[in-house]
Amino acid sequence: MSTGAHGALDLDKLFAARLHAARARPYLATALFALHTVESRVVPTMAVDRHWRCYVSPGFAHRTSVEELAAVWVHEVSHLLRDHHGRSDRVARERGLTGPGERLRMNIAVDCEINDDAFGDGLVRPEGAVQPLDLGLHEGELMEDYLRCFRLGPRTQHLAWLDCGSGADGRERAWDLGPDGAHGLSAQERDAVRFRVAQGINGRPGNAPKGWRRWAEEALHPPQPWRQLLGAAVRSAASGPGAGEDYSYGRPSRRSAGLPGTVLPSLRRRPPRVSVIIDTSASVSDTELGSALLEVAAMSRAVGGRRDLITVLPCDAAADTVHPLCRAEGIPLVGGGGTDLRTGFARALRGRPRPDVVVVLTDGQTPWPDTRPSCRTVVGLFPRQRTGGSWNEDDPDYVPDSPPEWARVVHIG
Repeated sequence: MSTGAHGALDLDKLFAARLHAARARPYLATALFALHTVESRVVPTMAVDRHWRCYVSPGFAHRTSVEELAAVWVHEVSHLLRDHHGRSDRVARERGLTGPGERLRMNIAVDCEINDDAFGDGLVRPEGAVQPLDLGLHEGELMEDYLRCFRLGPRTQHLAWLDCGSGADGRERAWDLGPDGAHGLSAQERDAVRFRVAQGINGRPGNAPKGWRRWAEEALHPPQPWRQLLGAAVRSAASGPGAGEDYSYGRPSRRSAGLPGTVLPSLRRRPPRVSVIIDTSASVSDTELGSALLEVAAMSRAVGGRRDLITVLPCDAAADTVHPLCRAEGIPLVGGGGTDLRTGFARALRGRPRPDVVVVLTDGQTPWPDTRPSCRTVVGLFPRQRTGGSWNEDDPDYVPDSPPEWARVVHIG
């Protein structure tokens, strides 16, 4: 790309603006210098694609000051760091949002997420930059929240020109060079850039706004997809050796042929039985109990949809009635006292037929059995809540035991 011909993109000015942006927001420097610039006479201003290319209109760069261009650099790279294209695609699938109008709404929503704290402290607000307050919205929300709060109308008519590219809303543009075009970053390179930026923010958190600190924390410690993990743990336990296996005379063993006059049973596979112990002690909230019932219903998929093979056992310091999952809507989760889930284990293992898998949904403030049960165990662990600064008002030094090593543990929430 030339900088000397009339009307060509002024790279000196553009790169001076990027340097200004890096000095104003040093924690974003790695990402800013990872962007590859592409001259484009089609884009309205500046735009990015998901492969970390930044498309720049020569006319826009010519008529815009270095200070304002620096703010636009920060704005565009923020779309990519916060994975706005991936999040927009997911929201579109989940909520059935189609068409350019909905993608424009997404572009406005992601701009609101960025612009509420992007400017000031060395960066001017670019002309036309939309902020939440302009639409009567609260600051500090995420794109997914903003999308629920506004529709296209009189307040957004002046934003019809807005186009930050496929890197902002996920919709491919005619000018995109695509995954096979030159100078795009690979998925591994994009992840490395995000990780280094997150490290920089966490290393000096006082220099970054709240929205960036929240992003960095999630980038370095992504929340567990615990619903998928819980389902996978149950399926793994239910399909392991010994689970759902029993001897049957319905189909004699092939070894019977070597023993004339003797019929030997064969080992047959049957659908596994699951017993779910739900902690109903006072330390578990009503919200967590409601969540537990929803997760129990979802567990039926791990046993081939057979809800009749799952039983539910509410337990605090004692365990009484076992409920079949086929009546999940009417299972009373009664309790509220202390916690001793050992009684729940004992009651579950006395059941006939015995379970192949025991699933425990608890906050962990309980004694655990001293010995490994005769079946596999999965523990769904709710976040622990302290009371008055201590786990136990009567014993300030008490710390609940972690689930035993023989249990597969999934942290919920």
